[in-house]
Amino acid sequence: MEPTADDVEPVANETRDRIITGLVTVVPVLALGLVAWQLWAVALGWSDLAVLAIMYVATGLGITVGFHRLFTHRSFKTTPAVRAVLAGLGSAAIEGPVISWVADHRKHHAFSDRHGDPHSPHVGHGHGWRGALRGLLHAHVGWLFIHTQRGRKERYAPDLMKDPVVAFVDRTFIWWAIGGFLVAGALGFLLGGISWQAGLTGILWGGLVRTLLLHHATYSINSLCHFFGRRPFETGDESRNLAWLAPLTFGEAWHNGHHAFPTSARHGVDRGQLDPSAGVIALLEKCGLAWDVVRVDERKLEAKRTV
Repeated sequence: MEPTADDVEPVANETRDRIITGLVTVVPVLALGLVAWQLWAVALGWSDLAVLAIMYVATGLGITVGFHRLFTHRSFKTTPAVRAVLAGLGSAAIEGPVISWVADHRKHHAFSDRHGDPHSPHVGHGHGWRGALRGLLHAHVGWLFIHTQRGRKERYAPDLMKDPVVAFVDRTFIWWAIGGFLVAGALGFLLGGISWQAGLTGILWGGLVRTLLLHHATYSINSLCHFFGRRPFETGDESRNLAWLAPLTFGEAWHNGHHAFPTSARHGVDRGQLDPSAGVIALLEKCGLAWDVVRVDERKLEAKRTV
C-alpha cells in the first residue's frame, strides 16, 4: 500500500499551528532557567518533586494507556467514564488533541519506516552520519512542524470521530491542557503547606518541567526506538526495544515487541520486561473496568521471534 493525497490531514492555518507547536516545544525549555534560579536561590522543595511525579505519571499514563493502547490500538475495552478520564489525562500531556494523535500514530503503523510514515528517521534524510542525525532530529521533533504526512482523521480515526466521549475531549483540548497546569498549581499549593509560592512552583515543576520531560520521553519512542536497541521480532521496519527507556515511558520503549504485536495490551511481551502501562490495564481488568484485553499467546511470539 502506498500513501495518497487523501491520507494527509489538511491544515487550515499551518503557520498558526507551527507557532503553537513552537511555543509548546520551546517554553518548557525556557522554564529550565526558572528551575536553575530556584535551585540556586530558593532551594527545591519536596512538594515540587511530588507534584512533578504525580503529574508525570498521570498524564504519561493518559498517553500510554489511553491515547496509545486504548484509542489507537483498541487493546482493551472499558467504560465511557474511564475512556473520558484517560482521554482527559492524555490531553493534559499537551501532545495534541486525541483524534489527531491517534490518526498520526495509526498512519505511522500503516507505513512504518516507509514513505508516508509521519516520523520515520530513515526515509528521505540522506546517508551517512549527517543523514542519520537529520533523521533522528526529524523523528524526534522536526516532524511536528511538517504537515505533509500527518494522518487524515477521516481516514485513520473515523471510529473516534463518531465516539461522543472522545469527540468532546478532542474539541475541548485546550481546556484539558490548561487544566493540567491548574491541577499542578493546586497540588503544589496543598502539598507545600497552603502556600501561594508552592502553588507557583508547582506549576513550574508539575506543569512546564513535566511537559518537557514527558514530551521528550514520548518523542524518543519515535526517534531512538527506531534507531538503537534490540530487534527480537521480525516486523518489516526498524522498530527496536530500548530497555533503559522503558521505565520512563511506562513500557512503551519495548517498541519492537509493540510493532510485532500492535494490538497487544502488553508491549513488554517477554519475561522480565517492565511494563507499568500493562499493569494499569491489568488492574482495571481486576476491578471490572476493563475487558476483552488483548494478549499474545506463546505460539505467535515464537513465530515472529528472530533471536
